[in-house]
Amino acid sequence: MLPHQREEWIVRLLRDHGTVSANELVRKLKVSAPTVRRDLERLEAEGVLRRVHGGAHLIGAPHGEPATFEALVDEGAAEKDAIAAAAAALVQDRQVVVLDIGTTTVRIAERLRGRAVTVITNSLAVLDVLREDEAVDLVMLGGSLNRRYHALSGPLAEDALASVSGDIAFLSCSGVRPDGSVVDDMGQEAVVKRAMVRRVSSVVLVATAVKFPGTGSMRVCSTTDVARIVTSASLDEPALELARREGVEVITA
Repeated sequence: MLPHQREEWIVRLLRDHGTVSANELVRKLKVSAPTVRRDLERLEAEGVLRRVHGGAHLIGAPHGEPATFEALVDEGAAEKDAIAAAAAALVQDRQVVVLDIGTTTVRIAERLRGRAVTVITNSLAVLDVLREDEAVDLVMLGGSLNRRYHALSGPLAEDALASVSGDIAFLSCSGVRPDGSVVDDMGQEAVVKRAMVRRVSSVVLVATAVKFPGTGSMRVCSTTDVARIVTSASLDEPALELARREGVEVITA
């Protein structure tokens, strides 16, 4: 991978998560620690990031605090569009579809316009996409408003999901660990995601390449708990190799 390609990856990781560790970059980019240090030094000189002990954080984002929905929605647009198109193709008419929050799942919603489906979601971004579409039966979960992520979450959202019986859920995450753990940065959202997994017949994980391994400490589920993974990541990612061995269908977009 050329220096400018590595720098693009680093910036995307930072925009997704606000902060990144040097050790994670060494693993993800498959380069040496000195190479990562030089990349971070160049980006710091350009005013993109600030180096801190053990890693770096994005200029303009509080240390350790993920970027907002608005900051992420257009990042890696082509990659997310390809994943969303492949994911939406899995939906059949008259199915009950549960859509998680996220900048990829909102693109799935765009591709469900005009379809005779029921969409259940806690995403206000999905609401914005589908609110005027009379073909779609749109159901909003309740909950506390998370303005940063355009989401409703917490106990009310979890309780509402208890009465849901869905056909398929599209799940987002902030990271997928090599051992197959699907994780998220935010506790309240992780609880809602777990409830989504329990309330549908089939779960599809949608994840861009930067989510392997990504970040996050709140475990949502395992890759073996999902039926399919739609991703732009390489098939040689350890988590994907493990999932395929366990019979999970991996769709690359």
